[in-house]
Amino acid sequence: MKRNDLFFSFLLVPLDYIMIVLAGVSAYYIRYAEFVTNLRPILFDLSFNEYFRALVIVAFIFVVVFAFAGLYVIKSPRKYVKESFKVIEACSTGLMIVVILIFFRRELFDSRFIVLAAWILSIFYVIIARGLIRFLQRYLYKYDIGVKKVVMVGASKTTDNLIHEFSSKKNSGFKVIKRLRDFSFETEQELQNFIENNEADEIIQADPNLTKSELLRLYDFADENHITFKYAADLLGTKVLKTEVTEFAGIPIVEAIRTPLDGWGRITKRTFDILFSLIFIILFSPLLILFYLVVKIDSKGPAIYKNVRVGKTGSSFKLYKFRSMISSLCITDEGDTKNVEYEQDLMNTQNTKEGPVYKIKDDPRITRVGKFIRRWSIDELPQFFNVFFGTMSLVGPRPHQPREVAKYKGHHKKVLTIKPGITGMGQISGRSDLSFEEEVKLDTYYIENWSMLMDMAIILRTPLAILRSRKAE
Repeated sequence: MKRNDLFFSFLLVPLDYIMIVLAGVSAYYIRYAEFVTNLRPILFDLSFNEYFRALVIVAFIFVVVFAFAGLYVIKSPRKYVKESFKVIEACSTGLMIVVILIFFRRELFDSRFIVLAAWILSIFYVIIARGLIRFLQRYLYKYDIGVKKVVMVGASKTTDNLIHEFSSKKNSGFKVIKRLRDFSFETEQELQNFIENNEADEIIQADPNLTKSELLRLYDFADENHITFKYAADLLGTKVLKTEVTEFAGIPIVEAIRTPLDGWGRITKRTFDILFSLIFIILFSPLLILFYLVVKIDSKGPAIYKNVRVGKTGSSFKLYKFRSMISSLCITDEGDTKNVEYEQDLMNTQNTKEGPVYKIKDDPRITRVGKFIRRWSIDELPQFFNVFFGTMSLVGPRPHQPREVAKYKGHHKKVLTIKPGITGMGQISGRSDLSFEEEVKLDTYYIENWSMLMDMAIILRTPLAILRSRKAE
């Protein structure tokens, strides 16, 4: 570990503490500022000394929460956005602890405004301070201060790409000092001679074609010479990046984690779905009632269309939509052979999609209102009831029909690992313009890297995706 990394990681602890105290002090003075007291008179007596004594303890609690949140893990700089989200999570956890303390000892703080302002300001101050530290660290990289000296091993395209990346971006924190195309006994001796006169911090193996014996000797070489060993994951390695190790009879057994959406992740997501589907049903109830009537008046037939779709682990369920097609031409179940055959004829001549799924251009079955509600995704609003009752989630892969799922290839079935969603990575990334394979790749990434922050980001980006100029499906 470079001293530079240790120094900056250590520096974050007092810096965060100072920023949290500063946020608390700022909140106190904002509350007592004239423009705030004019709007909301002060009805409590809280001296600064008394407040400050409580603040230094609360700031310490926040720093402990930061430590548990992994914000002081000593490693190469992580993504700033990801780190900022962690700061928000940690500050929010700290706020919850403060709220619990107030519940038991109300005299600690008599002002909810100060608590909320201090929470918001602490997030802002800590993120800004960490951004400045990051900027300073990267600025020093340009002068080779704190830069990791790397030996690259491999003759693959991946090796070339990494060398180009490290060489072209001076602020990456890596400097390639030597490259070996393989790790034969000759090149091993060459590297041994090299490191006797040069300092190397890391060896990065970036060639999946290296033989197993070369790889093991390279790992042992790095270990014996106290050099950090890293490798670029190959195709299999990429698939099993998330692992959990247990031990049986002294033998480490590695489990490839399919998705974080298990255990508490699953409970959290379901709780979120119930709460927010209920909120969305209430918020959109005027639209639901309005378009129920509009669809009903526009053409004969039921306003709600129920279609069989395939959900988690291949189980079937009824998906609710506003009907957008002529009722007599809708396929209500797979046994509706007449309408299925008509749709197949349309697919043979007007299908614009490749793969197991289909999209019919200028579908003659769509009604006038149907075209409008499809364009603005209003037809999907009833799916909030699917989410509330547990057959779907707010975010997840799109559910397809049994006929489509029957044509899935092996790797496509990964999307059946979790519940389907109203919106998802595919919808916000390109909606119907994506090919099916691209959609599956995005959904697979979502399944393997799920987090609540990712769900919230997708939900927030969905309205923008709908507003983009797209043709009705």
